[in-house]
Amino acid sequence: MSLLRAKIQDVFNEPACEKNRGKDAKARKEGCSKPLTPGAAAGGCAFDGAKIVLQPITDVAHLIHAPLACEGNSWDNRGAASSGPALWRRSFTTDLTELDVVMGQGERKLFKAIREIKEAYGPPAIFVYPTCVTALIGDDIEAVCQRAAEKFGLAVVPVNAPGFVGSKSLGNKLAGEALLEHVIGTAEPDDPGPYDMNILGEFNLSGEFWLVKPLLDRLGIRVRACVPGDARYLDIASAHRARVAMVVCSTALINLARKMEQRWGIPFFEGSFYGITDTSEALRQISQLLVQKGADSEILGRTEVLIAEEEAIAWKKLAAYRPRLEGKRVLLNTGGVKSWSVVHALMEIGIEIVGTSIKKSTVEDKERIKQILKDDKHMFEQMAAQELYAMLSEHKADILLSGGRTQFVALKAKTPWLDINQERQHPYAGYDGMVELVRQIDLAIHNPIWCQVREPAPWDCQPAVREEPRTKNETATLHAVQEFAGTTAGNFGEC
Repeated sequence: MSLLRAKIQDVFNEPACEKNRGKDAKARKEGCSKPLTPGAAAGGCAFDGAKIVLQPITDVAHLIHAPLACEGNSWDNRGAASSGPALWRRSFTTDLTELDVVMGQGERKLFKAIREIKEAYGPPAIFVYPTCVTALIGDDIEAVCQRAAEKFGLAVVPVNAPGFVGSKSLGNKLAGEALLEHVIGTAEPDDPGPYDMNILGEFNLSGEFWLVKPLLDRLGIRVRACVPGDARYLDIASAHRARVAMVVCSTALINLARKMEQRWGIPFFEGSFYGITDTSEALRQISQLLVQKGADSEILGRTEVLIAEEEAIAWKKLAAYRPRLEGKRVLLNTGGVKSWSVVHALMEIGIEIVGTSIKKSTVEDKERIKQILKDDKHMFEQMAAQELYAMLSEHKADILLSGGRTQFVALKAKTPWLDINQERQHPYAGYDGMVELVRQIDLAIHNPIWCQVREPAPWDCQPAVREEPRTKNETATLHAVQEFAGTTAGNFGEC
């Protein structure tokens, strides 16, 4: 536990973060995460964050050393996709019971589980995750993993990020530390080249990485490792031989990027593949960094040709949507890189941004938002569900882009909603992804269902009854019917 405490303090003291550099020594040790509220839906624990970063490594077996519920709550909580192995889709857990805890059988059961996975699936590596229960009872995960690795001849990686140590963001960084300590640098590639790069913090949600990789392939740039989206264990193990790196989500793996630069001299920059302009700028920065690391400068010219071709195609496709969406108001309730990159992307086609959340954004993210929106009036740290509902019900926004947790607020306010977070069903990265994002926004806003649900219900309407003037024949017929009814009632007595 003392080793874990030291690791957490090291992660908090992140020199690559401008906000950290501005603090004094005492404040820096406290970190940036707010303490979690017991019993509340706090948005994920450290174990959840570590699992998010590592589970998309597709050919690895991910073993949760815990009672069953920990794996049940964390499995498949991201829409990452794989182009090959499906082992990561299987759920492995030691399923500790109360009797196992009382009798001290945790370590024995873990070793047995590692052996069974090795014999049944033969993966290149097994990642072992302790959780609150196994960390509190003191199971020595590192010792068991080391012994199993020696015994079975495969990599067994301890991921020491039990839930109680902090937030999901902290778990992201602890997962990066596990990769640094046990994985990266453990294998040497047989074909290193001057155009190799790493992409850090890209999760391949809904296959987004597959929209970006063809662009890099056309430039002759090879992605040595994409961490973690659609990754393979050996790719990450040899990631130290890449020439440059791009960090897509700085809040998740900035510590991994900085330490790889220190150890192996891999320069990195933070960029985004959301939006036409940001995608083009990211391609330019990748090419420029590669040239600085020894690549042929002719790649700069090829990059500009590619950008010109792709931008022309994308803008031509987007022209059809501009008349339908120009002036529409969007409220963004997300965070991180999407808090500014999606803002920039939507403003490029004339959409107005009425607000964007900055809850999970870094200092650099916030500065970018200020530059894009020209002020900070449209930035909010956190918006309560009641305030969000009031804003939408008063029609201050035409659509809400957010994650699944706030979709019901929008639906209750009878406002279109589109999933922009990890559960989304469509890829939005790159040039084609931007066109898809705009298409989905157009479909959501102009869906005829919104006109219908905003109309009052039929049973809430009280239409006035209007007397129509009768003709002489209609009046005579009515009197005859009334007379006949009275005669009939007299013959049969009272009803």
